[in-house]
Amino acid sequence: MTTPAVASYLRWKRDVAEHDYTAASSYLSIRFGQDHADQVAGKLRKLPVTMRRANDILRATGREPLPLTDPGVLNDLKKVLSGEKLSPILVAEGDIADGYHRVSLAYAIDPFADIPLKIG
Repeated sequence: MTTPAVASYLRWKRDVAEHDYTAASSYLSIRFGQDHADQVAGKLRKLPVTMRRANDILRATGREPLPLTDPGVLNDLKKVLSGEKLSPILVAEGDIADGYHRVSLAYAIDPFADIPLKIG
C-alpha cells in the first residue's frame, strides 16, 4: 500500500474534543501555571481549525515524533484502524499542548499529511 493510500485512513473530527482542551490546560499549567493555562485554553476554544503538515508542526514546536511503539501512538493507531476520527491538534505558546501522539502517528504514516489544528 502506498503512503497516500495509508494516509487516507487518517480521518479527523471537524473540531477539537472537549476533553482535549482540559488536557491542554493541564499540560500548559505545568509549564506556565494554572491561571495562564486556563487563559490560553480559553483562547484556543475560540480559534478556527486550520491545516498544517505533520512535519511542519513538529519542526515549529521543536518536537521529535514519538515512535510507533509509544503506548499513546499505538492507542491512536487502534482508533484509526477501527475507523474512528481523531481530534485536531492544539498548539499553544509554541508547543503541542494536546495531540502529540496524533501528530507522531500522522508523521509516521506520511510526514507531509495535512493535519487539522488550532494555533494560539
